[in-house]
Amino acid sequence: MINGTFDPSRYQWREVTGDPASSIKIHHDYTILGHDLDAGTLDMVVRWHGDGGHCPLHRHTATTTVIVLEGEQHLWDIEDDGSLGDHRVRRAGDYALCSDEAKPHLERGGEEGGLVFFGAHSPTGLLYEIVDEDQNVISNVTMESLLADFAANA
Repeated sequence: MINGTFDPSRYQWREVTGDPASSIKIHHDYTILGHDLDAGTLDMVVRWHGDGGHCPLHRHTATTTVIVLEGEQHLWDIEDDGSLGDHRVRRAGDYALCSDEAKPHLERGGEEGGLVFFGAHSPTGLLYEIVDEDQNVISNVTMESLLADFAANA
């Protein structure tokens, strides 16, 4: 049996930060491993540093494969009334398949951070919606827009 690990140093990373005045600390990195726009697929890895930084509040609109490569992934769904749902933790080796009907959620690494693979499958190219704390869509993130952001900032 071959036992290897994902080597983050082999990839370029794009750092994402948010408004320091926001009630949610936004801080993570991502790299795009590959994509096929015609087939509607995009593979990426998100890295959290263990500093309490999250992804922006978002809702997946693509069916997404999730594998925790290292550390932990912490998630809290946002309920219809705006309250935080149950706290879930995925640990290294955990797998999940998220539907395109997922609730908006907060997501970050554990105390030691986290490294998580996301494989998105979307016939329209829409990956996720960034929402505000009232669950209003403030931005649509498509495969093309994510690729452009990565190319401009990596």
